[in-house]
Amino acid sequence: MTASHTHHDTRIVDQFTRWAKPFAELAIHAEAESMAQTLAACEVTRDMNVLDVACGPGIVACELARVGAEVTGIDLTPAMIEQARLRADRENVRVAYHIGNALHLPFQANSFDRVVTRYSFHHMQEPEKVLAEMVRVCRPGGRLIVIDATPAAECQKNYDRAETFRDPSHTSALTLHQLQSLGTKAGLSPVMTHQYRLESRLQDQVAPEDWNALKVIFAEDIAGGQDRLGMGAWEDADGIRFYFPVSIVVWSKSMQEEPRARS
Repeated sequence: MTASHTHHDTRIVDQFTRWAKPFAELAIHAEAESMAQTLAACEVTRDMNVLDVACGPGIVACELARVGAEVTGIDLTPAMIEQARLRADRENVRVAYHIGNALHLPFQANSFDRVVTRYSFHHMQEPEKVLAEMVRVCRPGGRLIVIDATPAAECQKNYDRAETFRDPSHTSALTLHQLQSLGTKAGLSPVMTHQYRLESRLQDQVAPEDWNALKVIFAEDIAGGQDRLGMGAWEDADGIRFYFPVSIVVWSKSMQEEPRARS
C-alpha cells in the first residue's frame, strides 16, 4: 500500500484481492442481456478511445475491446488487474491496464471518447469526486456511463445494511435520483437512463463466514412480505435468490469547456 491509500481503499483492496478469482468467474457479471445493454449505452465504435474506471477483472473492458476500440482499464486492486490481463489474453483482445485510484486518474484531460464504470459507485465514499475525474478525462462531446445498483429511496437504508454484511467495502448505493443529480451538478447533459434487475443466488455472493448472518436478514425480509430490502428476495430449491436493482445512466460532456473563474 502506498501512503496515499485511505483506510477505505485498503478495505476495498483486501476485499477484492480475496474475491478476485471468484468475482472474475461469476457468471452474473458477464450475463448476456445486461452486457448487451451496457454495450448499447456505451455506443462504442472502432475509432474511439475508451476508459473503464474501476474495471475489476476486465469483463466490460474486454467486451469493448472486441468492438475494436482502443480500451484502457484502471482498478485499485492489483489482483483484479491480474485477472483482467488473464481475461484479455484468453479472449485475444488488447486492453491497456493500469493499477490506480479512480479519485486521481493518471490521464490527461479530454483523453477519452467514452468513460464508463460498472458496479463501482457503491464502493466510493465520494462518488461525486470520482465522477468529476471521469468528466475531466472525457473529451468535450464524449459520453460518460455509470452503471450501478440503485435501490428505491424507501429501501436504501436496509439495502445498504444487507450489502455491507455481504461486502465490507460497500459504502452506500445511490438511488437513481441521487445518481442523476451527480451528473446535473457536474454540468453534464442526460442522454439516457435504463433500469434492469440482475438475478443472483445469495450463496454465490457472500463469504462462508458471513453466510448465516446474511441469510437471517434475507429470510426475515422474505417472511415479512414487504420487500424492505428492495431486492425482491425469494426462497428457491437451490437457496435464497434476489435481484440487484441496476440503473444505467448516460450523460454527454458539453462541447464547450466551462470558463475558469478569474482569481
